[in-house]
Amino acid sequence: MLRALAIDFNSYFASVEQQERPELRGQPVIVVPVLAETSGAIAVSLEAKAQGLKRNARIAEARQQCPGLVVVEARPEIYINYHRRLKEVVETCVPVKKIQSIDELECELTGSLTEPPNALALARRIKAVIAREVGDCLRSSIGIGPNWFIAKLASDIEKPDGLVLLDDGDIPGELIKRGVKLGDLTGIGENMEQRLISGGIGTVAQLYAASSAQLRALWGSVEGARFHDWLHGGLQEREPVRHSSIGHGHVLPPKLRNHEAALGVLHRLLQKAAMRLRHDGCYAGALQVTLRCRDDVRWSRDSKFNETQDTLHFTRVLNELWAQRPREVRQLAPTQVGIILHGLLSGENHTPDLFDAGKEETRTRLLTAVDTLNKALGKNSVYFGGAHGSTDYAPMRIAFTRIPQPELEEIDRSMGRRLRPKKTAPVPTDPEEYFPDNSP
Repeated sequence: MLRALAIDFNSYFASVEQQERPELRGQPVIVVPVLAETSGAIAVSLEAKAQGLKRNARIAEARQQCPGLVVVEARPEIYINYHRRLKEVVETCVPVKKIQSIDELECELTGSLTEPPNALALARRIKAVIAREVGDCLRSSIGIGPNWFIAKLASDIEKPDGLVLLDDGDIPGELIKRGVKLGDLTGIGENMEQRLISGGIGTVAQLYAASSAQLRALWGSVEGARFHDWLHGGLQEREPVRHSSIGHGHVLPPKLRNHEAALGVLHRLLQKAAMRLRHDGCYAGALQVTLRCRDDVRWSRDSKFNETQDTLHFTRVLNELWAQRPREVRQLAPTQVGIILHGLLSGENHTPDLFDAGKEETRTRLLTAVDTLNKALGKNSVYFGGAHGSTDYAPMRIAFTRIPQPELEEIDRSMGRRLRPKKTAPVPTDPEEYFPDNSP
């Protein structure tokens, strides 16, 4: 019985750029996070893929491989706006059960839509409505199956602009016929594939024939039993994703490839992460700073502390960790920086420090006010002094497992444009300027 429909938008970021900019249509295009020759592609248009380009290809190498290549700097807010519009349009045809990622939607089939002819007609209607209402550059591969796992697999079989239906009776025969390999299945990465092969399972046919107990043993957890159920068309619910960290990274443009500017960008990343932390109602008990330099030299440091939401405390920790950079790292030009807040604890499980509860409450009120101002007036209306000079950098990024909220990071949706206040107000970096020793 068919119950799920998966929509995978092909070459999503690049396709949005081609829809927005007609001069890019039919051209090989890559989208990059920053316009630097060492930067890697985060999206590749269908035309560029046809010439052999893949994600993560460096700009310099991509230009050599693909003459006439157009390189476009990413515009995350545009992609999020299109994502929201696509979801609205799809829901005029069928309910969207879950947003799997910025370029992937899961829809639920009920009633007469569970019949193959009706499900296929629905998929064609979705494609037509998207082309008419959003744009014909937004092509998609649609998969239909008895659950999302199989529907997702079906959507991956034919790209671009594919439409594949896999019913219970099609598995594993149709998968074998189409040459599907273990690594093509969602949930089987390189390590898991090697573990399966070591356990005597090297093909999809062998995987399908394995018992639930065998897969549970090979996975080393109940996840193996769930996988067995999904592969056989079952509807066992997936475990909700629990994020254990909040982080941001940024590839530095050439003019910021010095340590002073890199620290400023780190402060900007930290302030973004702390705002997200408070928005999610969480507290962090550790901070990690990472630095990548020329010649692929990497350095990182981590610090643990009592769980907090306090940007001022995070700022002090960041400065302490940054001061620990060894001499050989300080002598190299930085190319990429990152911040991770981890050891997360939900608000309901947080217990304030008995001897610091009053100060924590006061700081929370201050930081909430700063967040409110930035949400209402636009990013960087108020910011902490460590990010001074770097507020135009470390822009919003989209991970495939997380769709950022522009309201928290980049733009004021009520005005429909990026806000650029004439003046910004830096907040002093030193916490003691806010809370002297005799503060409550």
